[in-house]
Amino acid sequence: MIAVEKVHQVEKTIFFDLEGPLSPQDNAYEVMKLIGKEGAIIFEVISKYDDIISLEGREGYEPGDTLALIVPFFLLHGITEDDIKRVSERAKIVEGAEYLFGKLQAENWDIYIISTSYEQHAYNIGRKLGVVPESNIICTSLSKTLRDAIPKRALDTIKKAEEDIIELYSDIENTERIVNRLDDFFFSQLRALGYDIFSTRVVGGERKAKAVRQIAKKKGVMLSDVIAVGDSITDYKMLNEVATHGGISVVFNGNEYAVPYANVGLASVDIRFLHILCDAFVRGRKEEVMAVTTSWEENREEFERSPFDIPDNCITADIRDFIMKQRKSFPYFHNIERADEIEKEEIIKIHKQVRMQVREDAGKLG
Repeated sequence: MIAVEKVHQVEKTIFFDLEGPLSPQDNAYEVMKLIGKEGAIIFEVISKYDDIISLEGREGYEPGDTLALIVPFFLLHGITEDDIKRVSERAKIVEGAEYLFGKLQAENWDIYIISTSYEQHAYNIGRKLGVVPESNIICTSLSKTLRDAIPKRALDTIKKAEEDIIELYSDIENTERIVNRLDDFFFSQLRALGYDIFSTRVVGGERKAKAVRQIAKKKGVMLSDVIAVGDSITDYKMLNEVATHGGISVVFNGNEYAVPYANVGLASVDIRFLHILCDAFVRGRKEEVMAVTTSWEENREEFERSPFDIPDNCITADIRDFIMKQRKSFPYFHNIERADEIEKEEIIKIHKQVRMQVREDAGKLG
């Protein structure tokens, strides 16, 4: 009797942030621009406020709650779900994302998107990338909030806050003024008028990390068996959660809020290069990913000079062919786990340069 060897099925689960890794557009920022140039100013001041109170660890507040804080201004200016959908339709896809998702789907990866984005945007980008079922997209629901009537007496209060926020923009580094005025508006004035700013529950910060834990538990997998991909302050808790449990956290064109919490960095105008790490993960989990990452980091100049000679374990045939046909998109890989503080500063500098190239105006946001 011939013994039949059991083939071990390697678990393949990956979580993506949306804005940054998959689409360069910050959709909420673009929606605020429907108000006019003042809309962009309001968003930037509130985004600054979000960064400040997130980093101070204010109880009950999570990075990304900006998307709850701007809702009163949607209500003031009559911005609707259809407006958000219309703005989303203009959004580009990051170069290489369609290729990457096609490969991962063909290789039977379970793909999840965990995003602060409003559902109107997240589902649109998810559809374009073929993410199914829709329940694999965890995002911010806004529909009920926009349909709720806001007390008329609140509109004058919102209008006055809008005028003050525009004035604060000229002194945006004065964080004390920003915090004092916006604390009063969001948590005293609106609350007194019966409006709860947190009626919009944004999927950011710890809520992203919680979503990863819940999905892993439901699937019956360890966090060491997953990859998470993010780029900003809303992702750092998710990246840290996966990294500290032995999984792979990839910061893609990240900023100073995200880079220190990942164990792998990828800076590139094209996200297809992430497939090199996914391929390594299937072969040998974290150990193989870190080995491949380190090889790229130490030999990048040599790899760029002679792509044909890149070792087979450090590249896929498709990506080697892609590089050899065009040299404009050569990636940076970084082993962040072994980097000291000075090296991390250099990594952040590289990531920010590429980030601004890919995300343009949205790149300056936290």
